Amino acid sequence: MPTASYDRRYVDTDLERAPMSKPYSDAANIPVNASQPVLTYHPVTLDVPGRPVPLEVKVSIPATGTDLPLILLSHGHGLANFLSSYNGYGPLANFFAAHGFAVIQPTHLDSTALGLRDTDLKDAPLFWRDRATDMHNILDRLDDIEAAVPGLAERRIDRDRVGAVGHSLGGNTVSLLLGAQMLDPDDDRPKDLSDSRVKAGVLIGAPGIGNDEHFAEWAKTNYPVLYYTDFEQMTGTALIIVGDQDLNPNFSNRLSYRADAYSASPGGNKTMVTMYGAGHIFGGISGYDAAETNDENPERVATLRALVWAYLRSQLYSADPSWKNAVNALENGEDPMAQVETR
Repeated sequence: MPTASYDRRYVDTDLERAPMSKPYSDAANIPVNASQPVLTYHPVTLDVPGRPVPLEVKVSIPATGTDLPLILLSHGHGLANFLSSYNGYGPLANFFAAHGFAVIQPTHLDSTALGLRDTDLKDAPLFWRDRATDMHNILDRLDDIEAAVPGLAERRIDRDRVGAVGHSLGGNTVSLLLGAQMLDPDDDRPKDLSDSRVKAGVLIGAPGIGNDEHFAEWAKTNYPVLYYTDFEQMTGTALIIVGDQDLNPNFSNRLSYRADAYSASPGGNKTMVTMYGAGHIFGGISGYDAAETNDENPERVATLRALVWAYLRSQLYSADPSWKNAVNALENGEDPMAQVETR
């Protein structure tokens, strides 16, 4: 029976601190609950049959509380050595955990830290299929994860309240969990990787539709599977976050490319946030003071993560007014940083 474990050398505690003169939540003017200390444990190692390397995850939890809602946080495909792994996205993971969520971050097979992108493994370099399967395995193995992590025993994680958040290629991973499909190159049929245990998802700067005249030759050559992204079956509840400056001609010369998960998926349960002035890293969500950030803006990070927190609170707890309060605060602020729409 595969087991889960963690390395005691990398157990640490952390307090949610923002590298600025006042807390991010205050800067963003979005109401959130009180912050508390965060405990992080990593790596938790899951032996997964058929996976070329064990699945390593980082677990971040508030120091107290039971029946914790869960966020699965999927990293992007970026070129940084460690941001594209469980070591990245501290500005998001630390905040979510400090405000009441359990957060589990996998290191997907496309992480630069693993060095597998240039191998002949199936689905390299993006490993799009394995990324979604990683999330399935985490949910399948929550008992093992809780048993491995001190402080998580006795089922502190609420299995019925699971959300997923992903940035860039991580957004594609979340879309697959919600029903979006990619063409399986082995049999020319779409691959269904959805998971009904994920009650709501958040896609941040996710790839869009590739089968149009705007999809770039560079992307067709390097990431041809993205040509076959299909949102028509993405029936899951989703928040799609886009930046109005997030235009990368290596993928598409169409600015609306990153909004396709909103416009091309079934309506009735979709929300989109357009962040003003935001490029692909949305002010610096991938890491504190990350060199890859070309639009560094701590207040933008603050706004984004507070909105995500509020959205998932209200989606996972039907009577929770956090999203309504967040939208009101955003729209009534002196200088709103984003616009919200629904369909």
